[in-house]
Amino acid sequence: MDYVWTHPDCTAGMCREGLANRRVFKESTIRTVLKNLEKKGYVTHDVRGRTFFYRAVDTKRSVTFEAARQVIDRFCGGSVKELLVGLVDNQMIKPDELRKLAQEIASRKEKKP
Repeated sequence: MDYVWTHPDCTAGMCREGLANRRVFKESTIRTVLKNLEKKGYVTHDVRGRTFFYRAVDTKRSVTFEAARQVIDRFCGGSVKELLVGLVDNQMIKPDELRKLAQEIASRKEKKP
């Protein structure tokens, strides 16, 4: 998805070449992944000639938000507080980082009319 987000209207071949520095994939594997992403509603495609050109349906931020919401609903009983406490308890985020984040959020709220 990262490649598709940063390269709208990409082909399977372009994805394969773009990912080659991280991992080598067969073209058929990339096509299968793109087809599965399309079935799940993450990408769509246009056909030009015989070539499929893929683009993301939604922004990375929107998809990330939805994934986080699903995790919170499924594993934290819908409680953002439960998620954040778990992150601190398991040392994924330090209390100081959480305080800084709270300050940043508060300053954003103050800036909005």
